[in-house]
Amino acid sequence: MRTNEWGPGPRAASAALERITLAKVTRRLIPFLLLLYIVAWLDRVNVGFAALQMNEDLGFSATVYGFGAGVFYFGYALFEVPSNLVLARLGARLWIARIMITWGLISVAMLFVRNATAFYTLRFLLGVAEAGFLPGIIYYLTYWFPRPARARAVSWFMAAIPLSIVIGGPVAGVLLEMNGLLGLAGWQWLFLLEGAPAVILGVVILFYLTDKPEQAKWLAPEERAWLSEVIRTEHAQAKTRHGIDLRRALLHPTVWALAFIMFACQCGSYGLTYWVPQIVKSVSGLSDLQVGLLSAIPYLAATAGMIFIGWNSDRTGERFLHIAVPCVIAAIGFIASVYLTSPVPAMIALTVAAVGDLGSRGPFWALPGRFLSGNASAGGIALINTLASIGGFVGPYVVGLAKDATGEFSAGLVLLAPLMLGGALAAWLLRRSPSLAIDSGPAPERH
Repeated sequence: MRTNEWGPGPRAASAALERITLAKVTRRLIPFLLLLYIVAWLDRVNVGFAALQMNEDLGFSATVYGFGAGVFYFGYALFEVPSNLVLARLGARLWIARIMITWGLISVAMLFVRNATAFYTLRFLLGVAEAGFLPGIIYYLTYWFPRPARARAVSWFMAAIPLSIVIGGPVAGVLLEMNGLLGLAGWQWLFLLEGAPAVILGVVILFYLTDKPEQAKWLAPEERAWLSEVIRTEHAQAKTRHGIDLRRALLHPTVWALAFIMFACQCGSYGLTYWVPQIVKSVSGLSDLQVGLLSAIPYLAATAGMIFIGWNSDRTGERFLHIAVPCVIAAIGFIASVYLTSPVPAMIALTVAAVGDLGSRGPFWALPGRFLSGNASAGGIALINTLASIGGFVGPYVVGLAKDATGEFSAGLVLLAPLMLGGALAAWLLRRSPSLAIDSGPAPERH
């Protein structure tokens, strides 16, 4: 039986009003936010495809590349919480636009990299520019999707992670084939043509996004009223029940436990994502274009996995097993990569790891809104993602160090498995957290 998460607000609304309103919100926001995150993710991880040419052109070792890929997350972590607090004050429309325009410009500037120092500097600045984007959108979604519908919404939005690789792999392969055109290397074309869309979309945001439901002229008056009341009720319940302000949110043990889970997942996700093109190249010996196409396979499967797991989590109302089980699946994939080294089995292992690791995201990001609201929600979500982003440095760097030390990618990937198992255990234990207990009360009739 589905566990109830609805507050009292929606119980008075007709099922038809609820269904129509959420369908409109989904159609209006999710495809656009999905596009934004695809562009964001491409600009964050396209260095993995650029490395197929850039490392040789610039003489970068695996350790130099791994550090440069990961140093992004130092800048990201330093400015994550401040950025999200500014977003909560100014509104998502203005601040997300600022984030996208600045990171797009810095991403384009990556084409001027000539040495390790410039590589490290621009990657760090890219992290500073992008800080606050993901937690800002997660916070933004708490104003548009009630708790029972949130895991699906987050899963659809975060499907951009695997979709960016599905799309970005083949596109990167084509752009790398432009090597030498107009005097630019293929990897330079990659940074130029994948950075520009962020700047354009940053301007579009100013005219398209709406900060809160009560401002949504694209909803009918009764739809605006219903959704505004539902969200207001949920936020009031969280504040009344838990009474957590910003300072307490930043020190709350549940917030830190959630941060550890996402740290483990990010170690696995980025440890895989930044190295997948080179891993595929090493086991297959294919051209850059073929590598781009083949690298999409694990993430195509991960897209389907994320959407299904988010849907099933909302359907059942269960969150914790929907985080723990995918983490265990990811660990199995990473361990299997040690033993499955020929092309087809290796791709199967990488696919299992990607599906498991990314599958936890929707149910996970549905949890903070259960006990945080307002500035506490903005700060708490940002802190979780800040600490998790350290995994974005640890994962790629560990794989790079292990590759230089052993000559094998598998040595680094297997080190990610214990972290995934630790994340699974933490998720399982959190099911007893009073902060994350759902409100009691009879479930509404669902149609």
